[in-house]
Amino acid sequence: MTTTPRAPRTQDPRRTPRRSVVGLAATVSAAGLLLSACSTGADAAGTGADASGEPVAGGDLTFAITVDSHCVDPQQVGNNDAIAAARQTVASLTAQDPESGEILPWLAESWEVNDDASSYTFHLRDDATFADGTPIDAAAVKTNFDAIVDLGAVASLGSQYLVGYAGTTVVDEHTVTVDFDEPSAQFLQATSTFSLGLLSPDSATLSTEDRCAGKYVGSGPFAVKSYTPDQEIVLEKVAGYDWGSEASSHTGEAYLDTVTLKVIPEAGVRSGSLQSGQIDATAALNAVDLPQFDGNGFWLSYRANPGVVFNLFPNESSPLAADEAVRTALVKGIDRQQIVDTVLTPQDQPATGVLSRSTPLFEGADDLLAYDPEGATKVLDDAGWVVGADGIREKDGRRLSTTVTFWQEPGALELVQQQLRQIGVDLQLKHVTVAEKEAATAAGDFDFDYYNLTRSDADVLRTIFSANARNVNQRDPEEVDELLDDSAAATDPEERRTLVSEASRLLLERGHAIPVYELSTTIAAADRVQGLTFEASSRLDFYDAWVTDGAGE
Repeated sequence: MTTTPRAPRTQDPRRTPRRSVVGLAATVSAAGLLLSACSTGADAAGTGADASGEPVAGGDLTFAITVDSHCVDPQQVGNNDAIAAARQTVASLTAQDPESGEILPWLAESWEVNDDASSYTFHLRDDATFADGTPIDAAAVKTNFDAIVDLGAVASLGSQYLVGYAGTTVVDEHTVTVDFDEPSAQFLQATSTFSLGLLSPDSATLSTEDRCAGKYVGSGPFAVKSYTPDQEIVLEKVAGYDWGSEASSHTGEAYLDTVTLKVIPEAGVRSGSLQSGQIDATAALNAVDLPQFDGNGFWLSYRANPGVVFNLFPNESSPLAADEAVRTALVKGIDRQQIVDTVLTPQDQPATGVLSRSTPLFEGADDLLAYDPEGATKVLDDAGWVVGADGIREKDGRRLSTTVTFWQEPGALELVQQQLRQIGVDLQLKHVTVAEKEAATAAGDFDFDYYNLTRSDADVLRTIFSANARNVNQRDPEEVDELLDDSAAATDPEERRTLVSEASRLLLERGHAIPVYELSTTIAAADRVQGLTFEASSRLDFYDAWVTDGAGE
């Protein structure tokens, strides 16, 4: 089964992705694998203030990020700021339409999936190369997937997308088959992510440190020109790139000559730098600063992030987090609407489930996340946690005092801290660097972790929570893990929806997940910036971006 032939695309700065009919085995329901993702929020396409002109080749764009994760390797990074750079440097087998969630061709022109989604055959286009001119062929795909599996936990996302990986077979130069030991319905969407983006075969032989330093050779429209830790990452366009995905507005080289991602940790400095023209755009402004960039020579574009919302993740190998009464009381004791109204942007939403509203298969659990301080108090009372003289509860000589480790802006957690104190819980805030946070997470050295994980597929739940995957809770397997693992194997969309919904509710009922709010991404940019947009997982996409001055042919 084949796709329709690739037709030439006009160089339209507005995102108007082409459509093609992608071959699937007749016995597999396409709806089960190509699930729609809802795009919510103002200007979800994110094409800029006035994207009606012709794109201009040339020019440079400076974009501010908040932190440096000390790694830009797309197969290793998981932090949003690092992803902003890494995503630009690799092409993937497929792409995902940001509006419909449809899986579209990129390096693979067509594919077939067997009956139970345990085997995927991809037919590669024959003209794509890595940035050094090496052909992108079936052998390169095999090298990449084998290498990601070998990286193990270092490839924190990609290794989970390849759970059950049985191997890749090179059928011929441009045909490759990827097999799993059991059904893996999530894999097709996974092939659209940066985590499974392709690096040159030689890059697989580099040390993880060299790859983190940007010494790899990618397959995307940009390559790492230079990387100065804690200062900036400079990307330059790849000459001759001519295989933009079906989700993009053009196919040829990127319009921009360079993209500089400048590390600016202070929110006020980012705002001032944008106002003064020292940077061209950012996606990290405080809510109070956004209105000044809504017009007056600037534009704003918003998109809700699919995936797992910002959560407090209890480490259940620690004494307090091992107490289910404590965990479930925390679920009830957080006023999520107040957090959104007080410290976040007007576009942000309170969590109504473990997944965000824009995630395929999302079903709300508002009843379990209603603010209920009286209910939280009763749970703790019944469990023997008695209010002490200072208002903090005690039991068997132990104070109900615990710590959350995080690197993000503290505003939301500071309000959570105040709310939980009202029910007798002392939540201490431990603000660390990204590197320290990642080390603590890897070592399980935390009481409560705090982050979100963006992915436009409900399998993100399994990635984080399953005791057979990341196991963020550090707990023994139980009923919810069977549901999560079964959901990854289900090819029928309604069966998968049911499994995801049941697993989500169990995670909340047992306090394994303590959702806070849904992440959204808001680009603020000067009017000279055009075509800067989001891909389906709300990652920044600089490929179609261009600038209206300082550029030339």
